[in-house]
Amino acid sequence: MAMAGIDARGFQLVLLRRMADFQPDRVEDAMRALGASRTEMREANRRWQAMVRSRRGPTGARRYSAVLGPAETVRDQPIGDLTCRAHRWPLDLWPDLRFEVVALPSGEVVQEWLVRDTDAPAPTLRDVSDLKPWSCVIDDVARAFAPATPLEGTAPSRWRLMFGAPDAEGRDGRFIADFTWGLLQRVTRADHDAAEASHTPC
Repeated sequence: MAMAGIDARGFQLVLLRRMADFQPDRVEDAMRALGASRTEMREANRRWQAMVRSRRGPTGARRYSAVLGPAETVRDQPIGDLTCRAHRWPLDLWPDLRFEVVALPSGEVVQEWLVRDTDAPAPTLRDVSDLKPWSCVIDDVARAFAPATPLEGTAPSRWRLMFGAPDAEGRDGRFIADFTWGLLQRVTRADHDAAEASHTPC
């Protein structure tokens, strides 16, 4: 049995719970694919939070290994003057992606998000009409529409990017992409959303 009663299926429910704020229909479809109910999602999240807060539970990347099993890959990842370790796991819902946990030499986790698998082709992104929910991760958008500016997210599991790109009619504009656990959730025009982008969560 997985640590605290959570396995890879339950962990995916934890990720989906945060995404439901943006994409409830996609989350419902994903839950059906996992054969899960709303009750199971709430219980998985409760158990995950209990594990995170437990003083006796595993910490750092070991917490994820306790739930997801041994990492598929572990590699060095320089961040500034530090050499961190990036651990990656496959998840059934997103076969072209990997859940990545980046840990400092001390073991402290500094990043946890979905990234594109090294062997998976990046999507072709020409304008904002190509930015479909759940089709891209942060690096996909940042590379396609460089330079992109990171903005403060509205929760620990959320990130935002502001970037310039043509719309479907070829007109250039500024846009904000919202990501949950590194996965694209929505794109809005920056002139409509700039004020909200600077707000911090209550």
